[in-house]
Amino acid sequence: MLRALILSLFTALPAMAEGERAGNFDYYVMALSWTPNWCALEGDRKRSDQCDDDTGFGFTLHGLWPQFNVGWPSYCKGAQRAPSRRQTNAMTDIMGSGGLAWHQWKKHGTCSGLSAEAFFELSRDAYGGVKRPEVFRKMEKTYRVPSKLVKNAFLDENPEMAAENIQVTCKNNAIQEVRICLDKSLNYTRCTFPVRSSCGVKSQSMAPIR
Repeated sequence: MLRALILSLFTALPAMAEGERAGNFDYYVMALSWTPNWCALEGDRKRSDQCDDDTGFGFTLHGLWPQFNVGWPSYCKGAQRAPSRRQTNAMTDIMGSGGLAWHQWKKHGTCSGLSAEAFFELSRDAYGGVKRPEVFRKMEKTYRVPSKLVKNAFLDENPEMAAENIQVTCKNNAIQEVRICLDKSLNYTRCTFPVRSSCGVKSQSMAPIR
């Protein structure tokens, strides 16, 4: 009985596969990171240029991730050429750093089946296709907000988006990311990964833009 319980726990977790065949996935998850919180939790310690004063970064593109209905592929095998430094640096305006763009290509972009140029272009289209609520850019101090408020703000700004297309994640009692599910044509699609909120019911901190 104990063995069956342990097996059921493991099978309930999303599976991550490495070295999968490129282009073999079901949909995309676009992850938008709230940069001020990321900087407070990690970026300042890493002395990331993304966290310099007056950068003006709010919701930046963490990545566009190929996703299975259960689990996700990563570090896929393929013949696509790696991006140049010029290509990764060109993503800084929406991703915060060329280093992040390179990492996202290596881990996730290789699974898209696209060239680096096409993947970054698709990533930019996905980012530009979702309106990010301006209200969060107007905060002058750190507030405590429920994750549901962040989710509803995105739903209000994007009438074609439904609640099943978006999730909000938290880390260390702070809003971390907004994750939006898109099909291969960048239309909204239902998120199939487990709805296991890391935010809880309490309000989470949200730092202002620098």
